[in-house]
Amino acid sequence: MRFLFGRFVLLSLLAGVLGLAALTAPAWALEPVSISGDDTAIDLKPATDIYRNRGNNFQVATVPGADGIVRRIEVEAKSPRASGNWAVFALANNSDDQIDRLVVAPHFRLVGSGLLWPDLGSQRIASITPSQGFALERQPSSDADVFLVTLDPGTVITFVAELTSAKLPDLRLWEPNAYKDTINAFTLYRGIVLGIAGLLAVFLTILFVVKGSAMFPAAAALAWAVLAYICIDFDFWQKLMPLQPGQEPIWRAGTEAALAFSLAIFLFAYLNLNRWHRAVSISLVLWLLLLAGLGALSVFDPVIASGIARLSLAATAGIGLALIIGLAFHGFDRAVMLIPTWCLIILWLVAGWMTITGRIDNDIIQPALGGGLVLIVLLIGFTVMQHAFAGGTFAQGLLSDMERRSLALAGTGDAVFDWDVSRDRIFAGADGEALAGMPIASMNGPARDWLPVLHPDDRDRFKLTLDTILEHRRGRISQEFRLRDEDGHYHWVSLRARPVLGSDGEVVRCVGTLKDVTDLKKAEERLLHDALHDQLTGLPNRELFMDRMQAIGILAETRPDVHPTIFVIDLDRFKQVNDDFGIATGDTILLTVGRRLKRILKPQDSLARLGSDQFGLILVSETEVGAVAAFAEMLREAIKAPIMLANREIVLTGSIGLSGWAEQAVPEEVLKEAELAMYQAKRFGGDRIEPFRPAYKTIGSGRLQLESDLRRAFERGELSLAFQPIVRLDGGAVAGFEALMRWEHPKRGAISPAEFVPVAESTGLIVQLGQYALEEAAKRLGDLQRLTGDMSLFMSVNISSRQLIRQDLIADVKTVLERYRLPPETLKLELTESLVMDNPERSAQLLTRLRQLGVGLSLDDFGTGYSSLAYLMRFPFETLKIDQSFLRNNNQPQRPIILHSIVTMAHDLGLKVVAEGVESDLDVVQLRQLNCEYAQSFMFSPPLTFEAASRMLSDRMNGMKRAS
Repeated sequence: MRFLFGRFVLLSLLAGVLGLAALTAPAWALEPVSISGDDTAIDLKPATDIYRNRGNNFQVATVPGADGIVRRIEVEAKSPRASGNWAVFALANNSDDQIDRLVVAPHFRLVGSGLLWPDLGSQRIASITPSQGFALERQPSSDADVFLVTLDPGTVITFVAELTSAKLPDLRLWEPNAYKDTINAFTLYRGIVLGIAGLLAVFLTILFVVKGSAMFPAAAALAWAVLAYICIDFDFWQKLMPLQPGQEPIWRAGTEAALAFSLAIFLFAYLNLNRWHRAVSISLVLWLLLLAGLGALSVFDPVIASGIARLSLAATAGIGLALIIGLAFHGFDRAVMLIPTWCLIILWLVAGWMTITGRIDNDIIQPALGGGLVLIVLLIGFTVMQHAFAGGTFAQGLLSDMERRSLALAGTGDAVFDWDVSRDRIFAGADGEALAGMPIASMNGPARDWLPVLHPDDRDRFKLTLDTILEHRRGRISQEFRLRDEDGHYHWVSLRARPVLGSDGEVVRCVGTLKDVTDLKKAEERLLHDALHDQLTGLPNRELFMDRMQAIGILAETRPDVHPTIFVIDLDRFKQVNDDFGIATGDTILLTVGRRLKRILKPQDSLARLGSDQFGLILVSETEVGAVAAFAEMLREAIKAPIMLANREIVLTGSIGLSGWAEQAVPEEVLKEAELAMYQAKRFGGDRIEPFRPAYKTIGSGRLQLESDLRRAFERGELSLAFQPIVRLDGGAVAGFEALMRWEHPKRGAISPAEFVPVAESTGLIVQLGQYALEEAAKRLGDLQRLTGDMSLFMSVNISSRQLIRQDLIADVKTVLERYRLPPETLKLELTESLVMDNPERSAQLLTRLRQLGVGLSLDDFGTGYSSLAYLMRFPFETLKIDQSFLRNNNQPQRPIILHSIVTMAHDLGLKVVAEGVESDLDVVQLRQLNCEYAQSFMFSPPLTFEAASRMLSDRMNGMKRAS
């Protein structure tokens, strides 16, 4: 007992900890859904995040607003019985006008509602809170949660919806008028269906009064059950008898139980099963009693009642089908007459099953199923009426077999082809438009008259087909050929015919149909073209390019004068063009570049688009090395030619890799070699032509291995920080440290940041590295401040370009300041000039917000980048770090002048100065004379581990105590 109690307590504590972690974990919204004035209805469900069991207070980080700022909002539940479930989505108004939209979440949706444990509907959303502005206003609606949202021009708003249910089957954004029109359209349809269902129910009830047979009250009961079901499903019952919240599932389950009961009793009564085996009657009576009990169960547990009712409907359909087939086989008239109705019922159940399981997902299927029920009742009504007024007999067909065949041929719309072999006369024609525009007069006559109107390439095949039929006296004709119309255009025609033999076994006629299949042929040609060509540029795609390489390879093996060269061309900075000017401009540029490259080629050469901004080229027309090099230079110059778009001149460059074709070469390997050469050209800075060298294979594999090892370095704890002291020139005391990233590889040892940082930048791992450095540096700074008691001790951390453009940098900085309780001014972020100048406007906004947090900002490597003083005055830096190139090897007379100018300018702007690369005491004296505040170099201390930095500070503290 004690052991069980202990396990219970332990599991309870563990559940509490996990629940607390779930409550405190950050929630992130998805990318915003872009809204324009032309959108009428947008499905928000794929763009919505659902958070369950998050309690009454929910925190979420908003998507970046128009100003690029990420905010964090907290929403408190407004419902008195909050479910703790939340939904988050974001909307962006990219237009210049204010947009009003309706957020609609229907209470019930049949699609995906489930079979055994169905979702019978309920209120879905209690309230919706935007990240800015007021809460959304709920609009009156009895069958959906409707909220009016107004989006100002250029705004990006995150919405947090408080869910009253664990499920959110559907969430859409409607244009108000379009939503109103849709509701009105469905209202008209529903009114018609309800009217028909009501008339059928009344009519079958009257028929029951007139005719006393048991099938008539059973049919009337089924009609009333269908009427009740569609009244609930079409939300008409709400207008007759307003329902209290939570009652809709009870009524829905009750009507489904009524459907199952009435369908089973109709089957029992119509087939008159009580006259058969007693066991069958008893089983059906027990079944009906069970279904009758579902009505009472619906009040207590509507979900279970509905699931049983749906299973019962399927079981009734299956058992009924077996009974109907068996009785029809024995000649029972009622069973024969019920077959069409029962087939429709099974089709309706299959459609219903596909709907509730989500295999059919559209807005029409639910009202269509309601209409299908009415159609079933209508067919049942006709069936029982036959018994009531016609004695239940079938009307026999009066058509002959020849008439049926004639009607069938007329229904197909095909033309008739009749070749009288003995007279050599062909008759071709139709009443419709099967051969519209064809020269029918030329086609009716001897078979040879067809040759002039046939395409020259098809004439021999047409003659051979007819001769073969005559020779073999069997078989079928199934040919497609081209006929010239009266305007001189050719149409594809399909001929399907078979021979008719005479008494002597010879072919006397050949009869069949003709059909114009031109549209089908054109569709096939389009599909084939689209499968092998790029839809934007019209160039061959990678598959066709590889096929042509295979053909060229075979040709090169047989002809010694064929020495193809494979080029792979990639546009440099094309992604930046897409980001700056939009995808439409990028597509125009790709189309322009493709046309330029194609104009350079000769007919035997081949150009293809291999990927996004990557082209492949097979050069066969030039074989000499000099000519190939000149051709490659032509390609490079064609790409560099300026492109004028909307009064803007865009200049791109290309990285070109090429590989020659060796004997027994594999096309895939040759293309891979050209790609490796292209990537090497990119590594060299782009705008370069690079032939393949075998060493490139090892470069690529080494880089991939380094990337793979770097990804695992986070898990294995191979990364660490080194701390280089920054000292005060006035006194020599340590004022702070710069955190430097270090990687200790288990096999290769220490790897230089110059080697792994570019890999991290190209793969996106630089963000993870930057977050690790920020977190670890803040943690160590807090430890050192507590160790020394000096709360002015600062730590400098380098920020990468990826971190600067991310929306989470401010949140990350704020988090580490709060977590380690650091004075904000002691955490300094270092940014280089080139990094800041990549996007000056955005950098100014982001740096201003960081300064508002109190964080220190340092401009690193000053003097080596852009160095625009106009821009420098806009940025809120407090520290300037002079690059070490101004102090090392300082033997040029202008260096001291430049150094003096930089320090003086920094002081005039109110900036403190840190000098890097101090090598001698003379440098220290010179910097002190310039009133430079700080210095950092190996002369004072190399980068230290955290333990060494702690010891150094402790030793200095102890030395100061002993001195005092």
